[in-house]
Amino acid sequence: MEMKSIAQQLQNNAYPGRGIILGKTPDGTKAVAAYFIMGRSANSRNRIFVEEGQGIRTQAFDPSKLEDPSLIIYAPVRVLGNKTIVTNGDQTDTIFELMDKQMTFEQSLRGREFEPDAPNYTPRISGILHVENGAYSYAMSILKSNNGNPAACNRFTFAYSTPVNGEGHFIHTYMGDGNPLPSFEGEPELVDTMDDIDAYTELLWESLNEENKVSLFVRYISIADGACETRIVNKNQ
Repeated sequence: MEMKSIAQQLQNNAYPGRGIILGKTPDGTKAVAAYFIMGRSANSRNRIFVEEGQGIRTQAFDPSKLEDPSLIIYAPVRVLGNKTIVTNGDQTDTIFELMDKQMTFEQSLRGREFEPDAPNYTPRISGILHVENGAYSYAMSILKSNNGNPAACNRFTFAYSTPVNGEGHFIHTYMGDGNPLPSFEGEPELVDTMDDIDAYTELLWESLNEENKVSLFVRYISIADGACETRIVNKNQ
């Protein structure tokens, strides 16, 4: 698979929706995780990321304008021991609770499907990073309708047991704008990473469509000792 520029991938897609990037820095010392949200409606755009414990939560920027919170208010990031969970919905909690009961990442998602937001049937995308004793691996999942048919749920899990320096994988909810929105297709895209968290955060934020971008989370985790650095950018200040 040819590596693609994450900047170009974002700049060439006005509406990837919500996206997860997992990977490893070029110098090989840190695990990389990023999650962004975008919005077309006033309700979707009325959000910010706030820190909650070791993770983050979405929150209404202006609570008086919050309409339906069901699919937009959730914890995208939670930490379970040496595992960091990143998703685009409340399946974060499902993964956290069931993996805490010794289920695998894939098993924990078997009771979940794509979002019930007809006619889009937005895919549920999820990722997990495992950093322990100097070792690092990650996996990604997508649960999607069968080409827009909600009668069937297609489930895909991608595991990366030996991440390569400077490589990341990018999975997002939509192939682009449209009505209905076209679901992501194929395996996660191979993209580049950077050693500097601030430079990578700026690159991602500036590459997202100005009108549609809402919030961005970036975390670098030291593979040697698990120490974290986190950046959060919100369009609503």
